[in-house]
Amino acid sequence: MSVPARLRAAVPAPLSSPEAGPPQIAGLPGRRMLVQASDEEVVARPLDDAFAAVPGAEVRFPAPWPRRRGTWEVAPDAGLAVFAGVHAVRAVEPSGATRWEVRHGCWYGACREMHESYEEYAQERDHRYPDGGSVGFSADGKLVWAHVRGPLPEGELNPDTVDEWLVIDAGDGRVLARGNAEAAAAGSFHLPHPTDPRRMGLSIGEGQDGAPLRLGDWDGERLDVTYVEGDLCLVDVSPSGERLMTVSHDQDQLSVRDFDGRLVEGLEWDAESVLPPHPEAPSGDEDDEDEAPVYWDWAGGFVDETTLVVSTVESDDEWGEVRHWLLDTTGTHGLRPIGYPSPPSGQPTALGCGAWATTSESGDALHVWVAAEAQMKL
Repeated sequence: MSVPARLRAAVPAPLSSPEAGPPQIAGLPGRRMLVQASDEEVVARPLDDAFAAVPGAEVRFPAPWPRRRGTWEVAPDAGLAVFAGVHAVRAVEPSGATRWEVRHGCWYGACREMHESYEEYAQERDHRYPDGGSVGFSADGKLVWAHVRGPLPEGELNPDTVDEWLVIDAGDGRVLARGNAEAAAAGSFHLPHPTDPRRMGLSIGEGQDGAPLRLGDWDGERLDVTYVEGDLCLVDVSPSGERLMTVSHDQDQLSVRDFDGRLVEGLEWDAESVLPPHPEAPSGDEDDEDEAPVYWDWAGGFVDETTLVVSTVESDDEWGEVRHWLLDTTGTHGLRPIGYPSPPSGQPTALGCGAWATTSESGDALHVWVAAEAQMKL
């Protein structure tokens, strides 16, 4: 039986340019914002508890390089944006002034130069599609964690280090700690612990080679890195910070773990065992090699502390309407499909307050949903 979804809010995208990236809702309840990037700027639009824009609070950050040449993150108070580029991590104020910059090795694999500026390689064809890292702010906004390609100008961490994980003072750009990410990334993203500013999750993609998961703990003097066993994509952190949602690299296993990366007993779901085939997909017997597989997306997250929103968009898309699901980790309701007023577009993003978001089909808005059967306070 499906769970009816009720539209809680429609949040217009701040940028109308077809070259802009998708809009995203970032931050925790009480300090949410809608963020979106184009080649020229990143826009942060603070939202109130009803997901409406706060009048006069929008902030725009000029971008130091095109958005396809890196990733970015806005501070929790929307006072600073940090860009992770091909050759440097740069903190930019709303005025466009550079607060600080940390240079590192070039993310184009065959390049061994320490670039001084983006302009040095902007027109180089071989630098158009580099690998890349990412940045993430701590929950209190005082630290920036950065996944970069080594070495830094002051030298390598050790001769075997390829990717480094840095802890940086968000105020002045001092590198407080360096760790070996033990990876050779094609891309990555950060997810902070929502209540403990010392802790951070780093999900790394190595293309077909794997998906290393790293968990960091900075005590003010020492950086401890947990190298989680297996190839796991970190999808989300629960509102309390006590649990992680992960999906395996081959997308066959979804699991809930603690913030040390240990599997929570009984909270692992095999796609082949629990997901029904798409109703429009061809059916076959057990020996039919052409039977359409169904698997978890690397998407979704914690609707609340014990409920996950998950999806099977990638495996459904070939056959027709894509499917989203609510998964009750207490075992009371199990896995149930979500029923929308009209077919959903793309994958869901959990908001941790009883709600989740989807992008409109045209990409010009985010739709915030709640389960119609639940009385959940946003």
